[in-house]
Amino acid sequence: MKTHAKAVVIGGGVIGCSILYHLTKLGWSDVMLLERDELTSGSTWHAAANIHGLHDSANISRLQHYTMNLYKELESETGQSCGVFQPGSLYLAQTEAREHQLKLQAAKAKLYGMNFSEITRERAEELHPLVNFDGIRCIMWEPDGGNVDPSGVTNAYAMGARQRGAEIHRFTPVTGTEQQPDGTWIVRTPKGDIHAEWVVNAAGLWGREVAALAGIEVPLQPTEHQYFVTETISEIDGMDRRLPSVADRDGEYYLRQEGKGLLIGAYERDMRFWAEQGTPLDFAHDLFADDLDRIMENVMRAMDRVPLAAEAGIKRVINGPMIWSPDSNVILGPVPELKNYFICGGIIPGFSQSAGMGLMCAQWMIEGEMKYDMFAWDMARFGLWANDKEFVKAKVEDVYSHRFAIHYPNEERAAGRPLRTRPVYETQKELGAVFGLNYGWEHPQWFAGTPGATDTNGFTRQNWWEPVGEECRMLRERAGIIDISNFAKYRVKGAGASDWLNSVFANRMPKAVGRSCLTPLISVRGGIAGDATVTRVAEDEFWVVSSGMAERYHKRFFDMVPLPEGTTFESMTEAMCGFNVAGPKSRELLQRLTNESLSTEDFPFMRSKMIDISGVSCLALRVSFTGDLGWELHCRTEDQSKLYDALLEAGREFGAGPVGARALMSMRVEKGYGSWSREYSPEYFPHEVGLEALCKMDKDFLHKEAVEKVLAEPTRETLVLIHVNEDDTAASNADDTAASNADATGGEPIFRDGEGIGRVTSGTYGYTVGMSLALGYVRSGTAGPGDSVEVMILGQPHKGVILQDPPFDPKGEKLRA
Repeated sequence: MKTHAKAVVIGGGVIGCSILYHLTKLGWSDVMLLERDELTSGSTWHAAANIHGLHDSANISRLQHYTMNLYKELESETGQSCGVFQPGSLYLAQTEAREHQLKLQAAKAKLYGMNFSEITRERAEELHPLVNFDGIRCIMWEPDGGNVDPSGVTNAYAMGARQRGAEIHRFTPVTGTEQQPDGTWIVRTPKGDIHAEWVVNAAGLWGREVAALAGIEVPLQPTEHQYFVTETISEIDGMDRRLPSVADRDGEYYLRQEGKGLLIGAYERDMRFWAEQGTPLDFAHDLFADDLDRIMENVMRAMDRVPLAAEAGIKRVINGPMIWSPDSNVILGPVPELKNYFICGGIIPGFSQSAGMGLMCAQWMIEGEMKYDMFAWDMARFGLWANDKEFVKAKVEDVYSHRFAIHYPNEERAAGRPLRTRPVYETQKELGAVFGLNYGWEHPQWFAGTPGATDTNGFTRQNWWEPVGEECRMLRERAGIIDISNFAKYRVKGAGASDWLNSVFANRMPKAVGRSCLTPLISVRGGIAGDATVTRVAEDEFWVVSSGMAERYHKRFFDMVPLPEGTTFESMTEAMCGFNVAGPKSRELLQRLTNESLSTEDFPFMRSKMIDISGVSCLALRVSFTGDLGWELHCRTEDQSKLYDALLEAGREFGAGPVGARALMSMRVEKGYGSWSREYSPEYFPHEVGLEALCKMDKDFLHKEAVEKVLAEPTRETLVLIHVNEDDTAASNADDTAASNADATGGEPIFRDGEGIGRVTSGTYGYTVGMSLALGYVRSGTAGPGDSVEVMILGQPHKGVILQDPPFDPKGEKLRA
């Protein structure tokens, strides 16, 4: 075994082997994999190994299609069979909501050139004559769906990696990972130590234990999971083809052919945790005792759907472990607090996503960034707060037992909450706040007026639609008070603060005290890694406000530029809270509480001051994400309640009150403002999002060379704002009338003359402009202001027109009033 390597992958399951393979495929041959037992030990060997392409996320769909297509290439490349069966998959909808979900996925499939479309019951009965389709509203067909052989796939990845120079060492447990002063790693094993530039934790069930060797925690928890295979069914034995799999997610089971019988599995409500205190080190190709009674309700629904299954005996039962993250998505990426430590764990649909995950990991390590925006997979979406064990267990129980539930737009799940609250939480509850989760914090989404209200969920307008409209109208007509404590806040202080910020951000930092600027943060490939408001509060001190959910993600970028000696960077997100007071009466409201003049002459747009608001010292910024006249007020966390009470009391005179995040979403879209992780992401370049003027090319900044390269090329797509006529759906089917009571929410395809030209990134109703609105990207040259398009809301075409200007205050007169 060699003693040096570019990268050491820990874990010989399907994901570890895929990462190793893709590292070699992208050019690193000096890599090795260490497996404590045999390849496939842990969860890989007993997986049902179903494969499918479509996902609610377009980027995950792309990676799942890449995975499905790669398996046959792997077989040709290595000579190792992957056991690929692709008889197709049938997706069934028993409810209107599931029909909406499937039709939206079909529209996305058309946009991205994927094979997924609706078929008739008659055609479905031809494809799978054993299924009883009674009670089914809609049937979708994915011809490429199927399953693979877990061992075959894993060994094909391993063989492909070896052919490109990688080493694989079985029965080689890792006993230590120690970072060296230069950032490299010593990986310790009983067979000797390896000096590696990168460590990749792909240890699966042992991901927590391997992470602990490096002094870190990851929010993962294993559970039991069962499926069984029936004895031979004569009707299947007599067929000359393989039957398609059945995805009846309303029935909460999965079903496919296995041999000459059926494989049936379920994610039951009565779930079981396993290895809460740590995964046993001697566990390998082991299973748990059968406990089919727990999944029998789900199984009975499967047998109602395929009656012949009830007549077959059980050939074998698999009850094995899986390891979950709090949201059931993979935890992937470099650990922000460490150098060159990569993790990829908590994978559930491993055989649908294995190649995509391996490719993204390899791209990130070798090229510095993934091709796609995969924040939904990025471990940085969880802060250290997410390691709370009771929170993890509550979330894992929820996602396991609701594995096949529809996750609706704007849905907020209550499991494990509240975890983190701020001082005004109880006051907001008394005001009827309905909370969402934002980077672990409870944050008001809307105000019901009376305590105890909760969201209803669905694809159409829900119980919060009218109250959110009232909040918007209150702010636009009078004033509103928005809790913005979830914004990330940083203080940069010292003689080198200005130089450091200029070398990090693309815009030029303010030279005068009290001035602010908006600035992009540029990604490795030249896209938008983030956006921030930077304010100079003193000659040697700056205040940076950015996206709160991206705080750990942005740490990676801030750490790329060393701080000058004597200069400090400090997160103030927990130490400081804030409110945005906005609307035409906001100046009068605030003037009641301060002796500082708030006139336009004394306090113009994009300026800041330290002011006293009712005895609370606040950093006041003359900005507002609502696009209206307004101020951001940032105070110490211990003063938050006092400030909130004062603002609410003063607001009563003007008919002003609390406003939630959903109203803010509506108002920022009325203004055409982009938001990080929606319109702004590493996938989009500055001139595609309208931020190129904020990239000052006459100075150096992080990833400037990448920006120079992308700005020299024509735009690939353009950010547009669309007025959607919600009363004019092109759907003629009476069952689709719900589509006229829905707004875009993000992800909906945009078509023109039958051609897919783009997709929505943010959608909402613009209450104060009387329009259903959608922000999104269209391919350059396909459509522009005044052109008609079709937005596929709930998979149904809605006529829309691209606007020349935002419908609210297009000249910015109110903002600067």
